[in-house]
Amino acid sequence: MDYQNVHDRNFEGGYRRQTGKRAVTDYGSSMVQWMRNRQPRYKGTSKIEMERPSPSYIADMLPPIAKPHNPVDAIPAKHLHSSLNKARHAVNVVKWTPEGRRLLTGSYSGEFTLWNGTAFNFETIMQAHDVAIRTAVYSHNEDWLISACNDGVIKYWQPNFNNVKAIQGHDNNPIRGMAFSPNDTKFVTASDDATLKIFDFAGGVEESTLTGHNWDAKSVDWHPSKGLLVSGSKDHQVKLWDPRTGRCLTTLHGHKNTLTRTLFEPLRGQLLATCGRDSVARIFDLRMMRDICLIRGHEKEISTLTWHPFHTCLLSTGGNDGSIFHYLLNEPNTPPNTSTSIPPYDSADPANAPAQTVYPAHRVQHAHDAPVWSLDWHPLGHILASGSNDRVTRFWTRARPGETDCFNDRWHIGEAAAESQGTWHKRAGGFSNRDEEEQEMEDEANGLIDQTMPSKQSILPGLPGLAQSSSLNDGTSVGGAQKPLPPSGDFSFPPPMPPAGGIPAFDPEKFAELLASGQLPPPPPLGAHGQGPPPPPPNFDFSKFPQGMIPPGFPPLGVIPPPIPPSALVNGLPGLGPGDISGGVGGGSIRRRGPLPSQQESLREEQKRGKYRPVR
Repeated sequence: MDYQNVHDRNFEGGYRRQTGKRAVTDYGSSMVQWMRNRQPRYKGTSKIEMERPSPSYIADMLPPIAKPHNPVDAIPAKHLHSSLNKARHAVNVVKWTPEGRRLLTGSYSGEFTLWNGTAFNFETIMQAHDVAIRTAVYSHNEDWLISACNDGVIKYWQPNFNNVKAIQGHDNNPIRGMAFSPNDTKFVTASDDATLKIFDFAGGVEESTLTGHNWDAKSVDWHPSKGLLVSGSKDHQVKLWDPRTGRCLTTLHGHKNTLTRTLFEPLRGQLLATCGRDSVARIFDLRMMRDICLIRGHEKEISTLTWHPFHTCLLSTGGNDGSIFHYLLNEPNTPPNTSTSIPPYDSADPANAPAQTVYPAHRVQHAHDAPVWSLDWHPLGHILASGSNDRVTRFWTRARPGETDCFNDRWHIGEAAAESQGTWHKRAGGFSNRDEEEQEMEDEANGLIDQTMPSKQSILPGLPGLAQSSSLNDGTSVGGAQKPLPPSGDFSFPPPMPPAGGIPAFDPEKFAELLASGQLPPPPPLGAHGQGPPPPPPNFDFSKFPQGMIPPGFPPLGVIPPPIPPSALVNGLPGLGPGDISGGVGGGSIRRRGPLPSQQESLREEQKRGKYRPVR
């Protein structure tokens, strides 16, 4: 990228921002290749040549579902894109839509934002809740979405994000977790009031309340195929529940601090992953009802974790320091000078053997600048989305064959080390971040253009909702802008129609009596409505008018004043100059606006003075 020529001036409008290359992930070719060449597993492996570390093998990449025995190929080590809203807020929830075309994010401000799942650009935004969104989950039949917020309100959403129902789940207590039953007829919630509640989905009514935790319930999950619940609490305990009876089946101990996430393995349902603020995650085997793996590597609290949708041994975790680690449960990856432990399955006494310690297979140490609140895999398992307290949503994917630069970028080794190695430049990063922000703002403006109401035109000037008159077009207003009323000297009101019998004879004596009694209003002052005094009736006889009874505003007897010139009217109106109104009285001219100062010329003047040297 040429950082000196970030903007291009070779077009009529002046400065134009160059749009950088947008990262796009198209999984169509790899899916089609796998579908054309796949065969039953009992017939052996695929006929496609195995990938090798060379760019020429990019065309032979297969989706993760095609490699059930190679989970290492699905590790998302490469940063794809960072998406951020124009109004930034902490991202508490990231959730892929069931078909994988979009990513849904829930923010601290209570907004839902949709991002494109292929080009990662902004699509739309809506105000879903009045307060911070804490959790959201899709049903297994992919027909419904439920979300919950800090006020304990649960909302039902259709796939087109039409809100059809809202219920009060927990009274003014944040809901930290939700999960659907395997048949989608019920769902469970966990709240800071230390209770779990089971609701009937169709009726939206509470069926039972599970009590047993001594402190806030921070997480809950429903087994993918059984009637079994798991919950984690601030009391350091993991509990398994029977949803039919509401009885606690057992309590799993091992964590020494608050539990932040409890999640069943989605494919087989034999494993349970838990993490907490003690910087340790544990893997429990439900068949043995004990922990079999001890996940280490994080230096601070583990805030979230997620399972891969196809590989049962691939686990991803997010920490409070902004790091994202990926673990292979069948590979301990023991660091040097550290004793290797064996899994309990291989020991002589599996029930009493210590848990195997597993270390990260891959570390993204600087994935975010703040705690990672949510992780979610694409339904095809090739992209991992992360949401953080740094108000940014990031997308991660696997590295392509022969690609090694992604392991030495700023996300892995930090900005200072990447700059010293030449894999990242601070100036380039500043331009890149600015371009990303401007691109997201442009996408958001384009995405919301169909949500704005069209401007209403008007028939008469100054009356909203009516169409403008063509004779009042001054060439300075665009769209539905309202034009000002023409000056008072530019038009005259038509005189009233005379009565059917003609104008009656004028009686000066009766007129004097009406004027003396106060029943007759005085005539308008001289110059009202931009005109002179009204002319007297045709049969008016000034000689019969009593002396001293001439109404105020009338000229002396027998004298008709000349009309007032337009220059006198203009000079007498405050705020108008002689050139603002042209033409005589009754003409069709209107007041013209002066052009606004050009921002481009102002920017050039400031650059000549030494300010704003890099063109923006």
